[in-house]
Amino acid sequence: MEVYADQDAIWQVGLKLDKKKGPPELPNSVTKLTVRQLQEYFKGERKKFDLSMHDDGTSFQKKVWKALSQIPYGEHRSYGEIAATINHPTAYRAVGMANHRNPFMIIVPCHRVIGANKKLIGYAPGIRYQEWLLNFEQSACARSIAGGCE
Repeated sequence: MEVYADQDAIWQVGLKLDKKKGPPELPNSVTKLTVRQLQEYFKGERKKFDLSMHDDGTSFQKKVWKALSQIPYGEHRSYGEIAATINHPTAYRAVGMANHRNPFMIIVPCHRVIGANKKLIGYAPGIRYQEWLLNFEQSACARSIAGGCE
């Protein structure tokens, strides 16, 4: 994974991508905090992120990304459910495009959005990554002391 940030906030988090936003990947306090929180996530210790992000998107994309951030750890929603959440019930395709353009992989959990038929579709980094992340979160929920994700 790569983290791009300036001294104020993250620009992009993702797998090695062709298109990069913001300054080059150089260690600073923001990238170090982001890496630490991602490490905690992958250890199963973190379910929510507390990071500053440059949300450089349209107002519609920002609404979608905010809705994605509200999907609980270990759960998923359909594109249609996200569209309804942001009061655009017929805009599930536009939700899909906003989801695809999410620059904050894992931190804004676009991997938690699936098709209405419960199938994995359209995850930009690849379905195998989406499947792994969803299984990882479910497994972490099953291992928790309370037997759930709350």
